Parts: sequence; C-alpha cells; structure tokens
Amino acid sequence: MNFINDAWHAVLSFLSTGLLDFSAWQVVIYTLVVTHITIAAVTIYLHRHQAHRALDLHPIPSHFFRFWLWLTTGQVTKEWASIHRKHHAKCDTEEDPHSPQTRGIRKVLFEGAELYRAESKVKETMDKYGHGTPDDWIERHVYTGRSMWGVASLLVINVALFGVIGLTVWAIQMMWIPITAAGIINGLGHWWGYRNYDCSDAATNIFPWGILIGGEELHNNHHTYATSAKLSSKWYEIDLGWGYIRMLEMVGLAKVKKVAPKPKLDKDKAQADFDTLQSVIANRYDVMAKYAKSVRRAFSEELEHLKHKAELESRFLKSSRKLMQREPAKLESSQQQQLVELFQHSKALETMHHMRVELGAIWERSHSTRDQLLHQLQDWCNRAEASKIKALQEFSMRLRTYA
Repeated sequence: MNFINDAWHAVLSFLSTGLLDFSAWQVVIYTLVVTHITIAAVTIYLHRHQAHRALDLHPIPSHFFRFWLWLTTGQVTKEWASIHRKHHAKCDTEEDPHSPQTRGIRKVLFEGAELYRAESKVKETMDKYGHGTPDDWIERHVYTGRSMWGVASLLVINVALFGVIGLTVWAIQMMWIPITAAGIINGLGHWWGYRNYDCSDAATNIFPWGILIGGEELHNNHHTYATSAKLSSKWYEIDLGWGYIRMLEMVGLAKVKKVAPKPKLDKDKAQADFDTLQSVIANRYDVMAKYAKSVRRAFSEELEHLKHKAELESRFLKSSRKLMQREPAKLESSQQQQLVELFQHSKALETMHHMRVELGAIWERSHSTRDQLLHQLQDWCNRAEASKIKALQEFSMRLRTYA
C-alpha cells in the first residue's frame, strides 16, 4: 500500500512540476523564447528564404527551421510559400487567399488560420506557386501529411518538462502563428497603419519597431520591395529578423541575395543623364515618396490662401490633403472630383498633381526608347523648375542628382 501511495505522490509531483520544476516566471520566459524562435523561423526561413528567395540559407539553419516549424506549428513549407506567393500575385483582389480588403478585417483577423488551411487544399495553388520548395525524403515522408506528429510530440515534450502547465505552454505555441501571422500581419497589415510607399496594394506598416513579429510588422515596406531580405527602410524602423540574418551571414550560415535599392545622389550633377534616368526608375518608390513630401509642403504653403476661401471647409481641406498624397490612378471618381474642385482655387496644387502623373508615366512607358525617356525626364525637370512653385523646384533639383 505504501508503494502505491508513494507512486501516486510521485505521479502527482511530476504532473505539477515536470522534469524541470521551473518557477512561474521561468515558464513565462521559456514560452517567450520558444515562440520568438518560431517567429524567427517563419520570417527568415518560410518568408524571406523560401517564398521570396531573398537570401540563401546554409543546410544547418534551414533544416533546423524546417524541423522547428513542423514541431511547433505543423507548417508545411510548400503550402506556406505557395499561399504567400499567390497573396503577392493576386494581392487585395478576390483571388487573394486572405485579403481584408475583399474578405473583411474581422474574417482575416479572427479566421486567418482557417483561410490558410482552405487554400492549402487547392491543388492548383500548390502546383502553380510551390516551385523550388523542399522535396527531399524527410519532406515527403515526415513533414508533409504528418503535421499532427510534430505538434503532438511537442505536447508530450511540454507536459514532460513542465507538468500540467505544459498544456498551457503548448496552447500558446499553437495559437502564436495563427494570431500573429495569419491574423495580425495578413489582417491589420492590409487594413491599418502607416505607409512609407504608395505601392500598388493596401499593405501598411503596423508599427516601426519590428520586434514582436520579427520585422513582419513592416508590411508596406515588404510589399514595395518584396524580394528584399531587409524589411526596414527608415532610420527609425527596426527589423529584428534582418539582425538575425546578418548574424547568420557573419558566421557563414546565410547569404543575402537582394535588398531594397537605395538612391545615390551626386550633388555636383547639374543635368539629368542616363544614370539619372536609370536610378529614378530603379528607385521610383523612393522618388514618389519624396514627391509626396513635396506635395505636403506645397499644400502647407497654399493652406493660408485656401483658408480664406469661405466655401472651403476645414474638413474638405484636410481630406483633400490626403488625396493629394495618394497615387492618382487609385483615386475613385468622387475623389477625383473633389480634387477638381480644389484645383479651381489653387493652380499650384493642380500643377503638383499633374506633374506627379507625368513623372509616374515615365517609368510606365515601356515602348519608349532610352533617349525618349531621358528627354521626357529632362523636359519634366525644366518645367518643374520654371513653375515658380518652391516645393516642386526643390524636388526637381534633387531629382537631377540621382546617380
């Protein structure tokens, strides 16, 4: 009888403490560490390495990340990469697997994992977008089709390490990616936040410090330069995933293939030349971001004049200022009409708007020769500097120095 009692007490003790007998704070720290490793695996391995080929990974971290994701999420590399590639190819359209613009923010935010699972069963998506993903023995015979083996193994490990509280640790690990990646990034990342670049879709930067989700918070930057291994672009933005990639690169476990272009300026250049043209086209998102700043300056300079127009309400001016900074081609008819009304009171803002349309057309004219495009760029700069609009003149002078 004593033997049975001792055995029962031993079982209860094990279930309450596990092998490690960690304190509550130690369990919390462990949970934060392992969920962060999962985030790192998603952003470095699945996203930047597999989906976009922005970097090469040595087999050691590559196999570790693949195993870790199978263990902690049940993710299959081909499925994740395929769905993400389709998201970029069909972004914010009806064919996008998880766009809040078409499916609603509530649906993507709270049911993002279900949308992922539904798309993973579409054979056409896997066949069309799954090229180049792992297809070795372990992928075919362990990871693919046996996702439950991994997460079930993790459940046993957590209970063995921590006892009953291991169930909670496991539950958090299971919810971490569905909430942060499938919900927050796919949902809020196309719904709310700030935009450095007016890219072709609705992607936003949720927060400038990409720490909690490893840099994936900088979603607008990513959609602008999808094949860049680095997601931050402003001096105040932090991409923790990029920091890990640089550490891997320094020890020979990674090789960065591509980052977003950065414009080089030659302040001594007085005339736009072929180097200027090439740089302007390559850095067109940066160019238009700088132009948007010039528009804000011009609007501020015109504001006092516009305020004296009795028929223009402050709400009208505020919304018009936002419309002036948006890509003209994306404006709806009612928004275009609002700007037409605004331009009746400000020729300077009308000029800024039309000059933006003309500048954007330069890199869209694929049928034009290099000589024709250079002539158009030089003519644009000459007219900008003759406009007598200070913000436009200063922008043009800077544009000439792109090298």
